[in-house]
Amino acid sequence: MNKAIGVMDSGVGGLTVIKELMRQLPNEKIIYFADERRCPYGDKSQNQVREFTEEIACFLSAFDIKLLVLACNTATAASMPELREKLDIPVMGVIQPGSRSAIQRTNNQKVIVLSTKGTTESHAYGRKITRINRDVEVTEFACAPFVPLVESGRYHDEDEVDKCVNEVLATLKEHEADTVILGCTHYPLISHSISKFFDYNKHIVDSGYETAREVSTFLDFHDMLNTEKPEKHKFYINGDYHRFEETLNKWIPNMRYTIESVDL
Repeated sequence: MNKAIGVMDSGVGGLTVIKELMRQLPNEKIIYFADERRCPYGDKSQNQVREFTEEIACFLSAFDIKLLVLACNTATAASMPELREKLDIPVMGVIQPGSRSAIQRTNNQKVIVLSTKGTTESHAYGRKITRINRDVEVTEFACAPFVPLVESGRYHDEDEVDKCVNEVLATLKEHEADTVILGCTHYPLISHSISKFFDYNKHIVDSGYETAREVSTFLDFHDMLNTEKPEKHKFYINGDYHRFEETLNKWIPNMRYTIESVDL
């Protein structure tokens, strides 16, 4: 089934999923949509995020994709049930894979979820984790400055990132949890500073990485893997794409792709 995988995110964060998808599934073609014009999603209402996500899903579905990945925790929390009802293709999000991985890794049954305001207020991770294992204690914590830090490209400045992480996470310094979920796909781009803040003493769960593993398993199980390497991947950016492309080329060098601005 040589069809593409559709991937959407509010901005550059989903590139952390793309990078892992390309590593695990080199024959898969990816069509990616970044909603840069309306990023970040974390400070939007659930209804707004749901509306944006459904609009993007409609756009990507027009390319006859075989599977849609919501590479955005806020969009997953707001839209997953509705999209699965409306679309006739599989839809996968980042919350369930990240939750399962955290449950597997924690030894003391205490987990911190770092995420956007929207994801935190939805309690999507807390509900998912306790549904699987009620013994796990979940602390959900909003980190509003992290997405703008990454989207602006300032994540390359280690001193600035360390300062931001230290200020935002200050109240969690002595937290007993042994596992931290990066509950936003932008956060792996600053994961080193987050791990350093916790003195490298906590398991760090990258929900994007776990999602790529789940996509790989799903496509293999359902005999939906592509058999030929794609010539190029496609990127559609709602708004100007130049800053996005700069991050893309730094994060995934030597990738063959086309990129285009669209207006949603």
